[in-house]
Amino acid sequence: MKFVHLSDLHLGKRVNGYSMLEDQRYILEEILKIVEEEQPDGVLIAGDIYDKPVPPAEAVELFDMLLVRLSGLGTQVFAISGNHDSPERLAFGGRLMDASGVHMAPVYQGEAAYYELEDGWGKVRVYLLPFLKPAQVRRFFPEEEIESYTDALDCALRQAREEIRREGCRSVLVTHQFVTGAQRAESEELSVGGTDNVDASVFDGFRYVALGHLHRPQGCGEERIRYCGTPLKYSFSEAGDQKSVTVAELGEHGELTVRTRPLVPLRDMRQLRGSYEEVASRSFYGGTSWQEDYVHITLTDEEDIPYALAKLRTIYRNLMKLDYDNRRTRENRELEAVCEAERKSPLELFGELYRSQNNQPLSAEQEAYLAGLIERIWEGNA
Repeated sequence: MKFVHLSDLHLGKRVNGYSMLEDQRYILEEILKIVEEEQPDGVLIAGDIYDKPVPPAEAVELFDMLLVRLSGLGTQVFAISGNHDSPERLAFGGRLMDASGVHMAPVYQGEAAYYELEDGWGKVRVYLLPFLKPAQVRRFFPEEEIESYTDALDCALRQAREEIRREGCRSVLVTHQFVTGAQRAESEELSVGGTDNVDASVFDGFRYVALGHLHRPQGCGEERIRYCGTPLKYSFSEAGDQKSVTVAELGEHGELTVRTRPLVPLRDMRQLRGSYEEVASRSFYGGTSWQEDYVHITLTDEEDIPYALAKLRTIYRNLMKLDYDNRRTRENRELEAVCEAERKSPLELFGELYRSQNNQPLSAEQEAYLAGLIERIWEGNA
C-alpha cells in the first residue's frame, strides 16, 4: 500500500513581509502532479495546514482546491491539525467529507481516530492524532500522572497500540509532535525549550509514523518514523535544503520502503554575499534566477552604503533581508548574537541569564521547576 506524506503547508504564511500564497499555489500544483503520477492509496497531511488558527480566506480557498483535486484523483486523504491550526475549524464538516474520501481528524476526545484501507494483503489501519499538549490529554486520563509530552502521547496512543498488538494489522500513524533528537529549523516555533520533546518509544507497533512539525525532511532514528518537511522554504536557514514529497510503501508483512520526490519551487530562497559593487554587478547575477528568487544579501563593505536596500531591490526584486558583515558588526557581535539567540530555547536563555547573575548553573531541581513553569505559561497562552 502506497502513501504520499505531506505536512506543514502553512497556507497563508508571510515570510519577512512577503505573502507566500502564489508560491504555495504553484507548489501544490507540483504536488498534485506527483500524486497523479504515483497513484497512492492515501495522502497523509500531518498538520500545520494553515499558518494561523484563523487563516485568511485565500488560504482556505487554496486548501479547498487541494482537497477537491485530490478527491477527484480518487485517492483517500487523511489530515490532522498541527499546533498552528484550529482543530475545531479543521474538523468542521468532517463527517460529510468522509463520503468523498477526505478524512479530517476529529477534535481529540481521549483516543486516536482511525480509518481502514485494504489491499491484496489485507487491511491497513490509518490512525490520526492531532497536535496535543499534556493538558489536553490529562482531561481524559485523570488517574494518570501526565507530566511530559512523552507521558501524554504514551497515554493517547495506548489504546491504538493495544489494538495493533491484538489484531496484528499493519498500521500507519499521522501525528504532529517534536520527536527527541530531530533537528529544527529557524522557521519553526520554539515553544517551551525542550519540554515538548516526545520519545520515539511511544510509536512502538506502528509500521510508519508520518510526522509533521519540523521543516527539514528527516528520519528519527528509524526509517519508519519520519518528518517529510515543508514543501517550501520558509527561512534562510533552509536555503540549502532540498524540499521533497515523501512516498512510503507497505508490503505484505509491513515491510517499508521510503523514497522522496524532489520539489522545485516557483522562486527559490538564496543567501548572497559580497561587497555592494560585487552584488550589483551584472557579471554577479547575470544568467541566474536570483533576480526573481527570495534573497538575503550580506554586504561586506566596511562603510554602510546609502539606500543600499532600495538600490538593490531594483535588481533583486524579492530582496527580503539585507545586513552587513564587517569589522564593526563582528566586533559588536551583532550577527552572531542574533543568530545564536534565535537558535536557543527559552530554557537555555534563562539558564544563561541565571549563570551570569549567580556565577553558577541552575541545579537539576531548579531546571525541572523552570521547565514545568514555562510549560504551564505556554499552555495558558496557547
